[in-house]
Amino acid sequence: MKARFRDMANPAVALALSFGLGLAPWMPGTFGAAGAFVLFPLVMHLPLVLQGALALALLALGCAVCGRAARVLGGEDPSAIVWDETVGMLITLVLTPATPLSWLVGFLAFRALDINKPGLIGAAERRLRGGTAIMADDALAGLAAAAVVWLVVALSRLVTG
Repeated sequence: MKARFRDMANPAVALALSFGLGLAPWMPGTFGAAGAFVLFPLVMHLPLVLQGALALALLALGCAVCGRAARVLGGEDPSAIVWDETVGMLITLVLTPATPLSWLVGFLAFRALDINKPGLIGAAERRLRGGTAIMADDALAGLAAAAVVWLVVALSRLVTG
């Protein structure tokens, strides 16, 4: 079953679809990841520990809500459910420098890791079930994308002296 705008009358579905971003007709995951750029300015000025706590709280909320929304929409992980991408990208943003270059590298790395699901990222999606499976691979992709950003930052500092 394809998600429709009227499905967002259900609060679990509305959140799981990142308040409509998952209804994008093409690349809903990319739109979902971009949703993190709406959330991040609201939290970026908080102390890092609070940013991390908020990201973890949104991750836990997603585990509870996305499984419920998947049952409503039909399927284990309908493509319209993009809260996992929103939170995964938020994890990347919280853990990296707040600069345009970090944001670009983080976004590209996150999407590449989320789409290709290498190693532990793919294993999490295959071995877990329900909302936990929906959220876990993107949380891991967010962590890995942050590592990529820090690697690029370190390499750029070596090159520029």
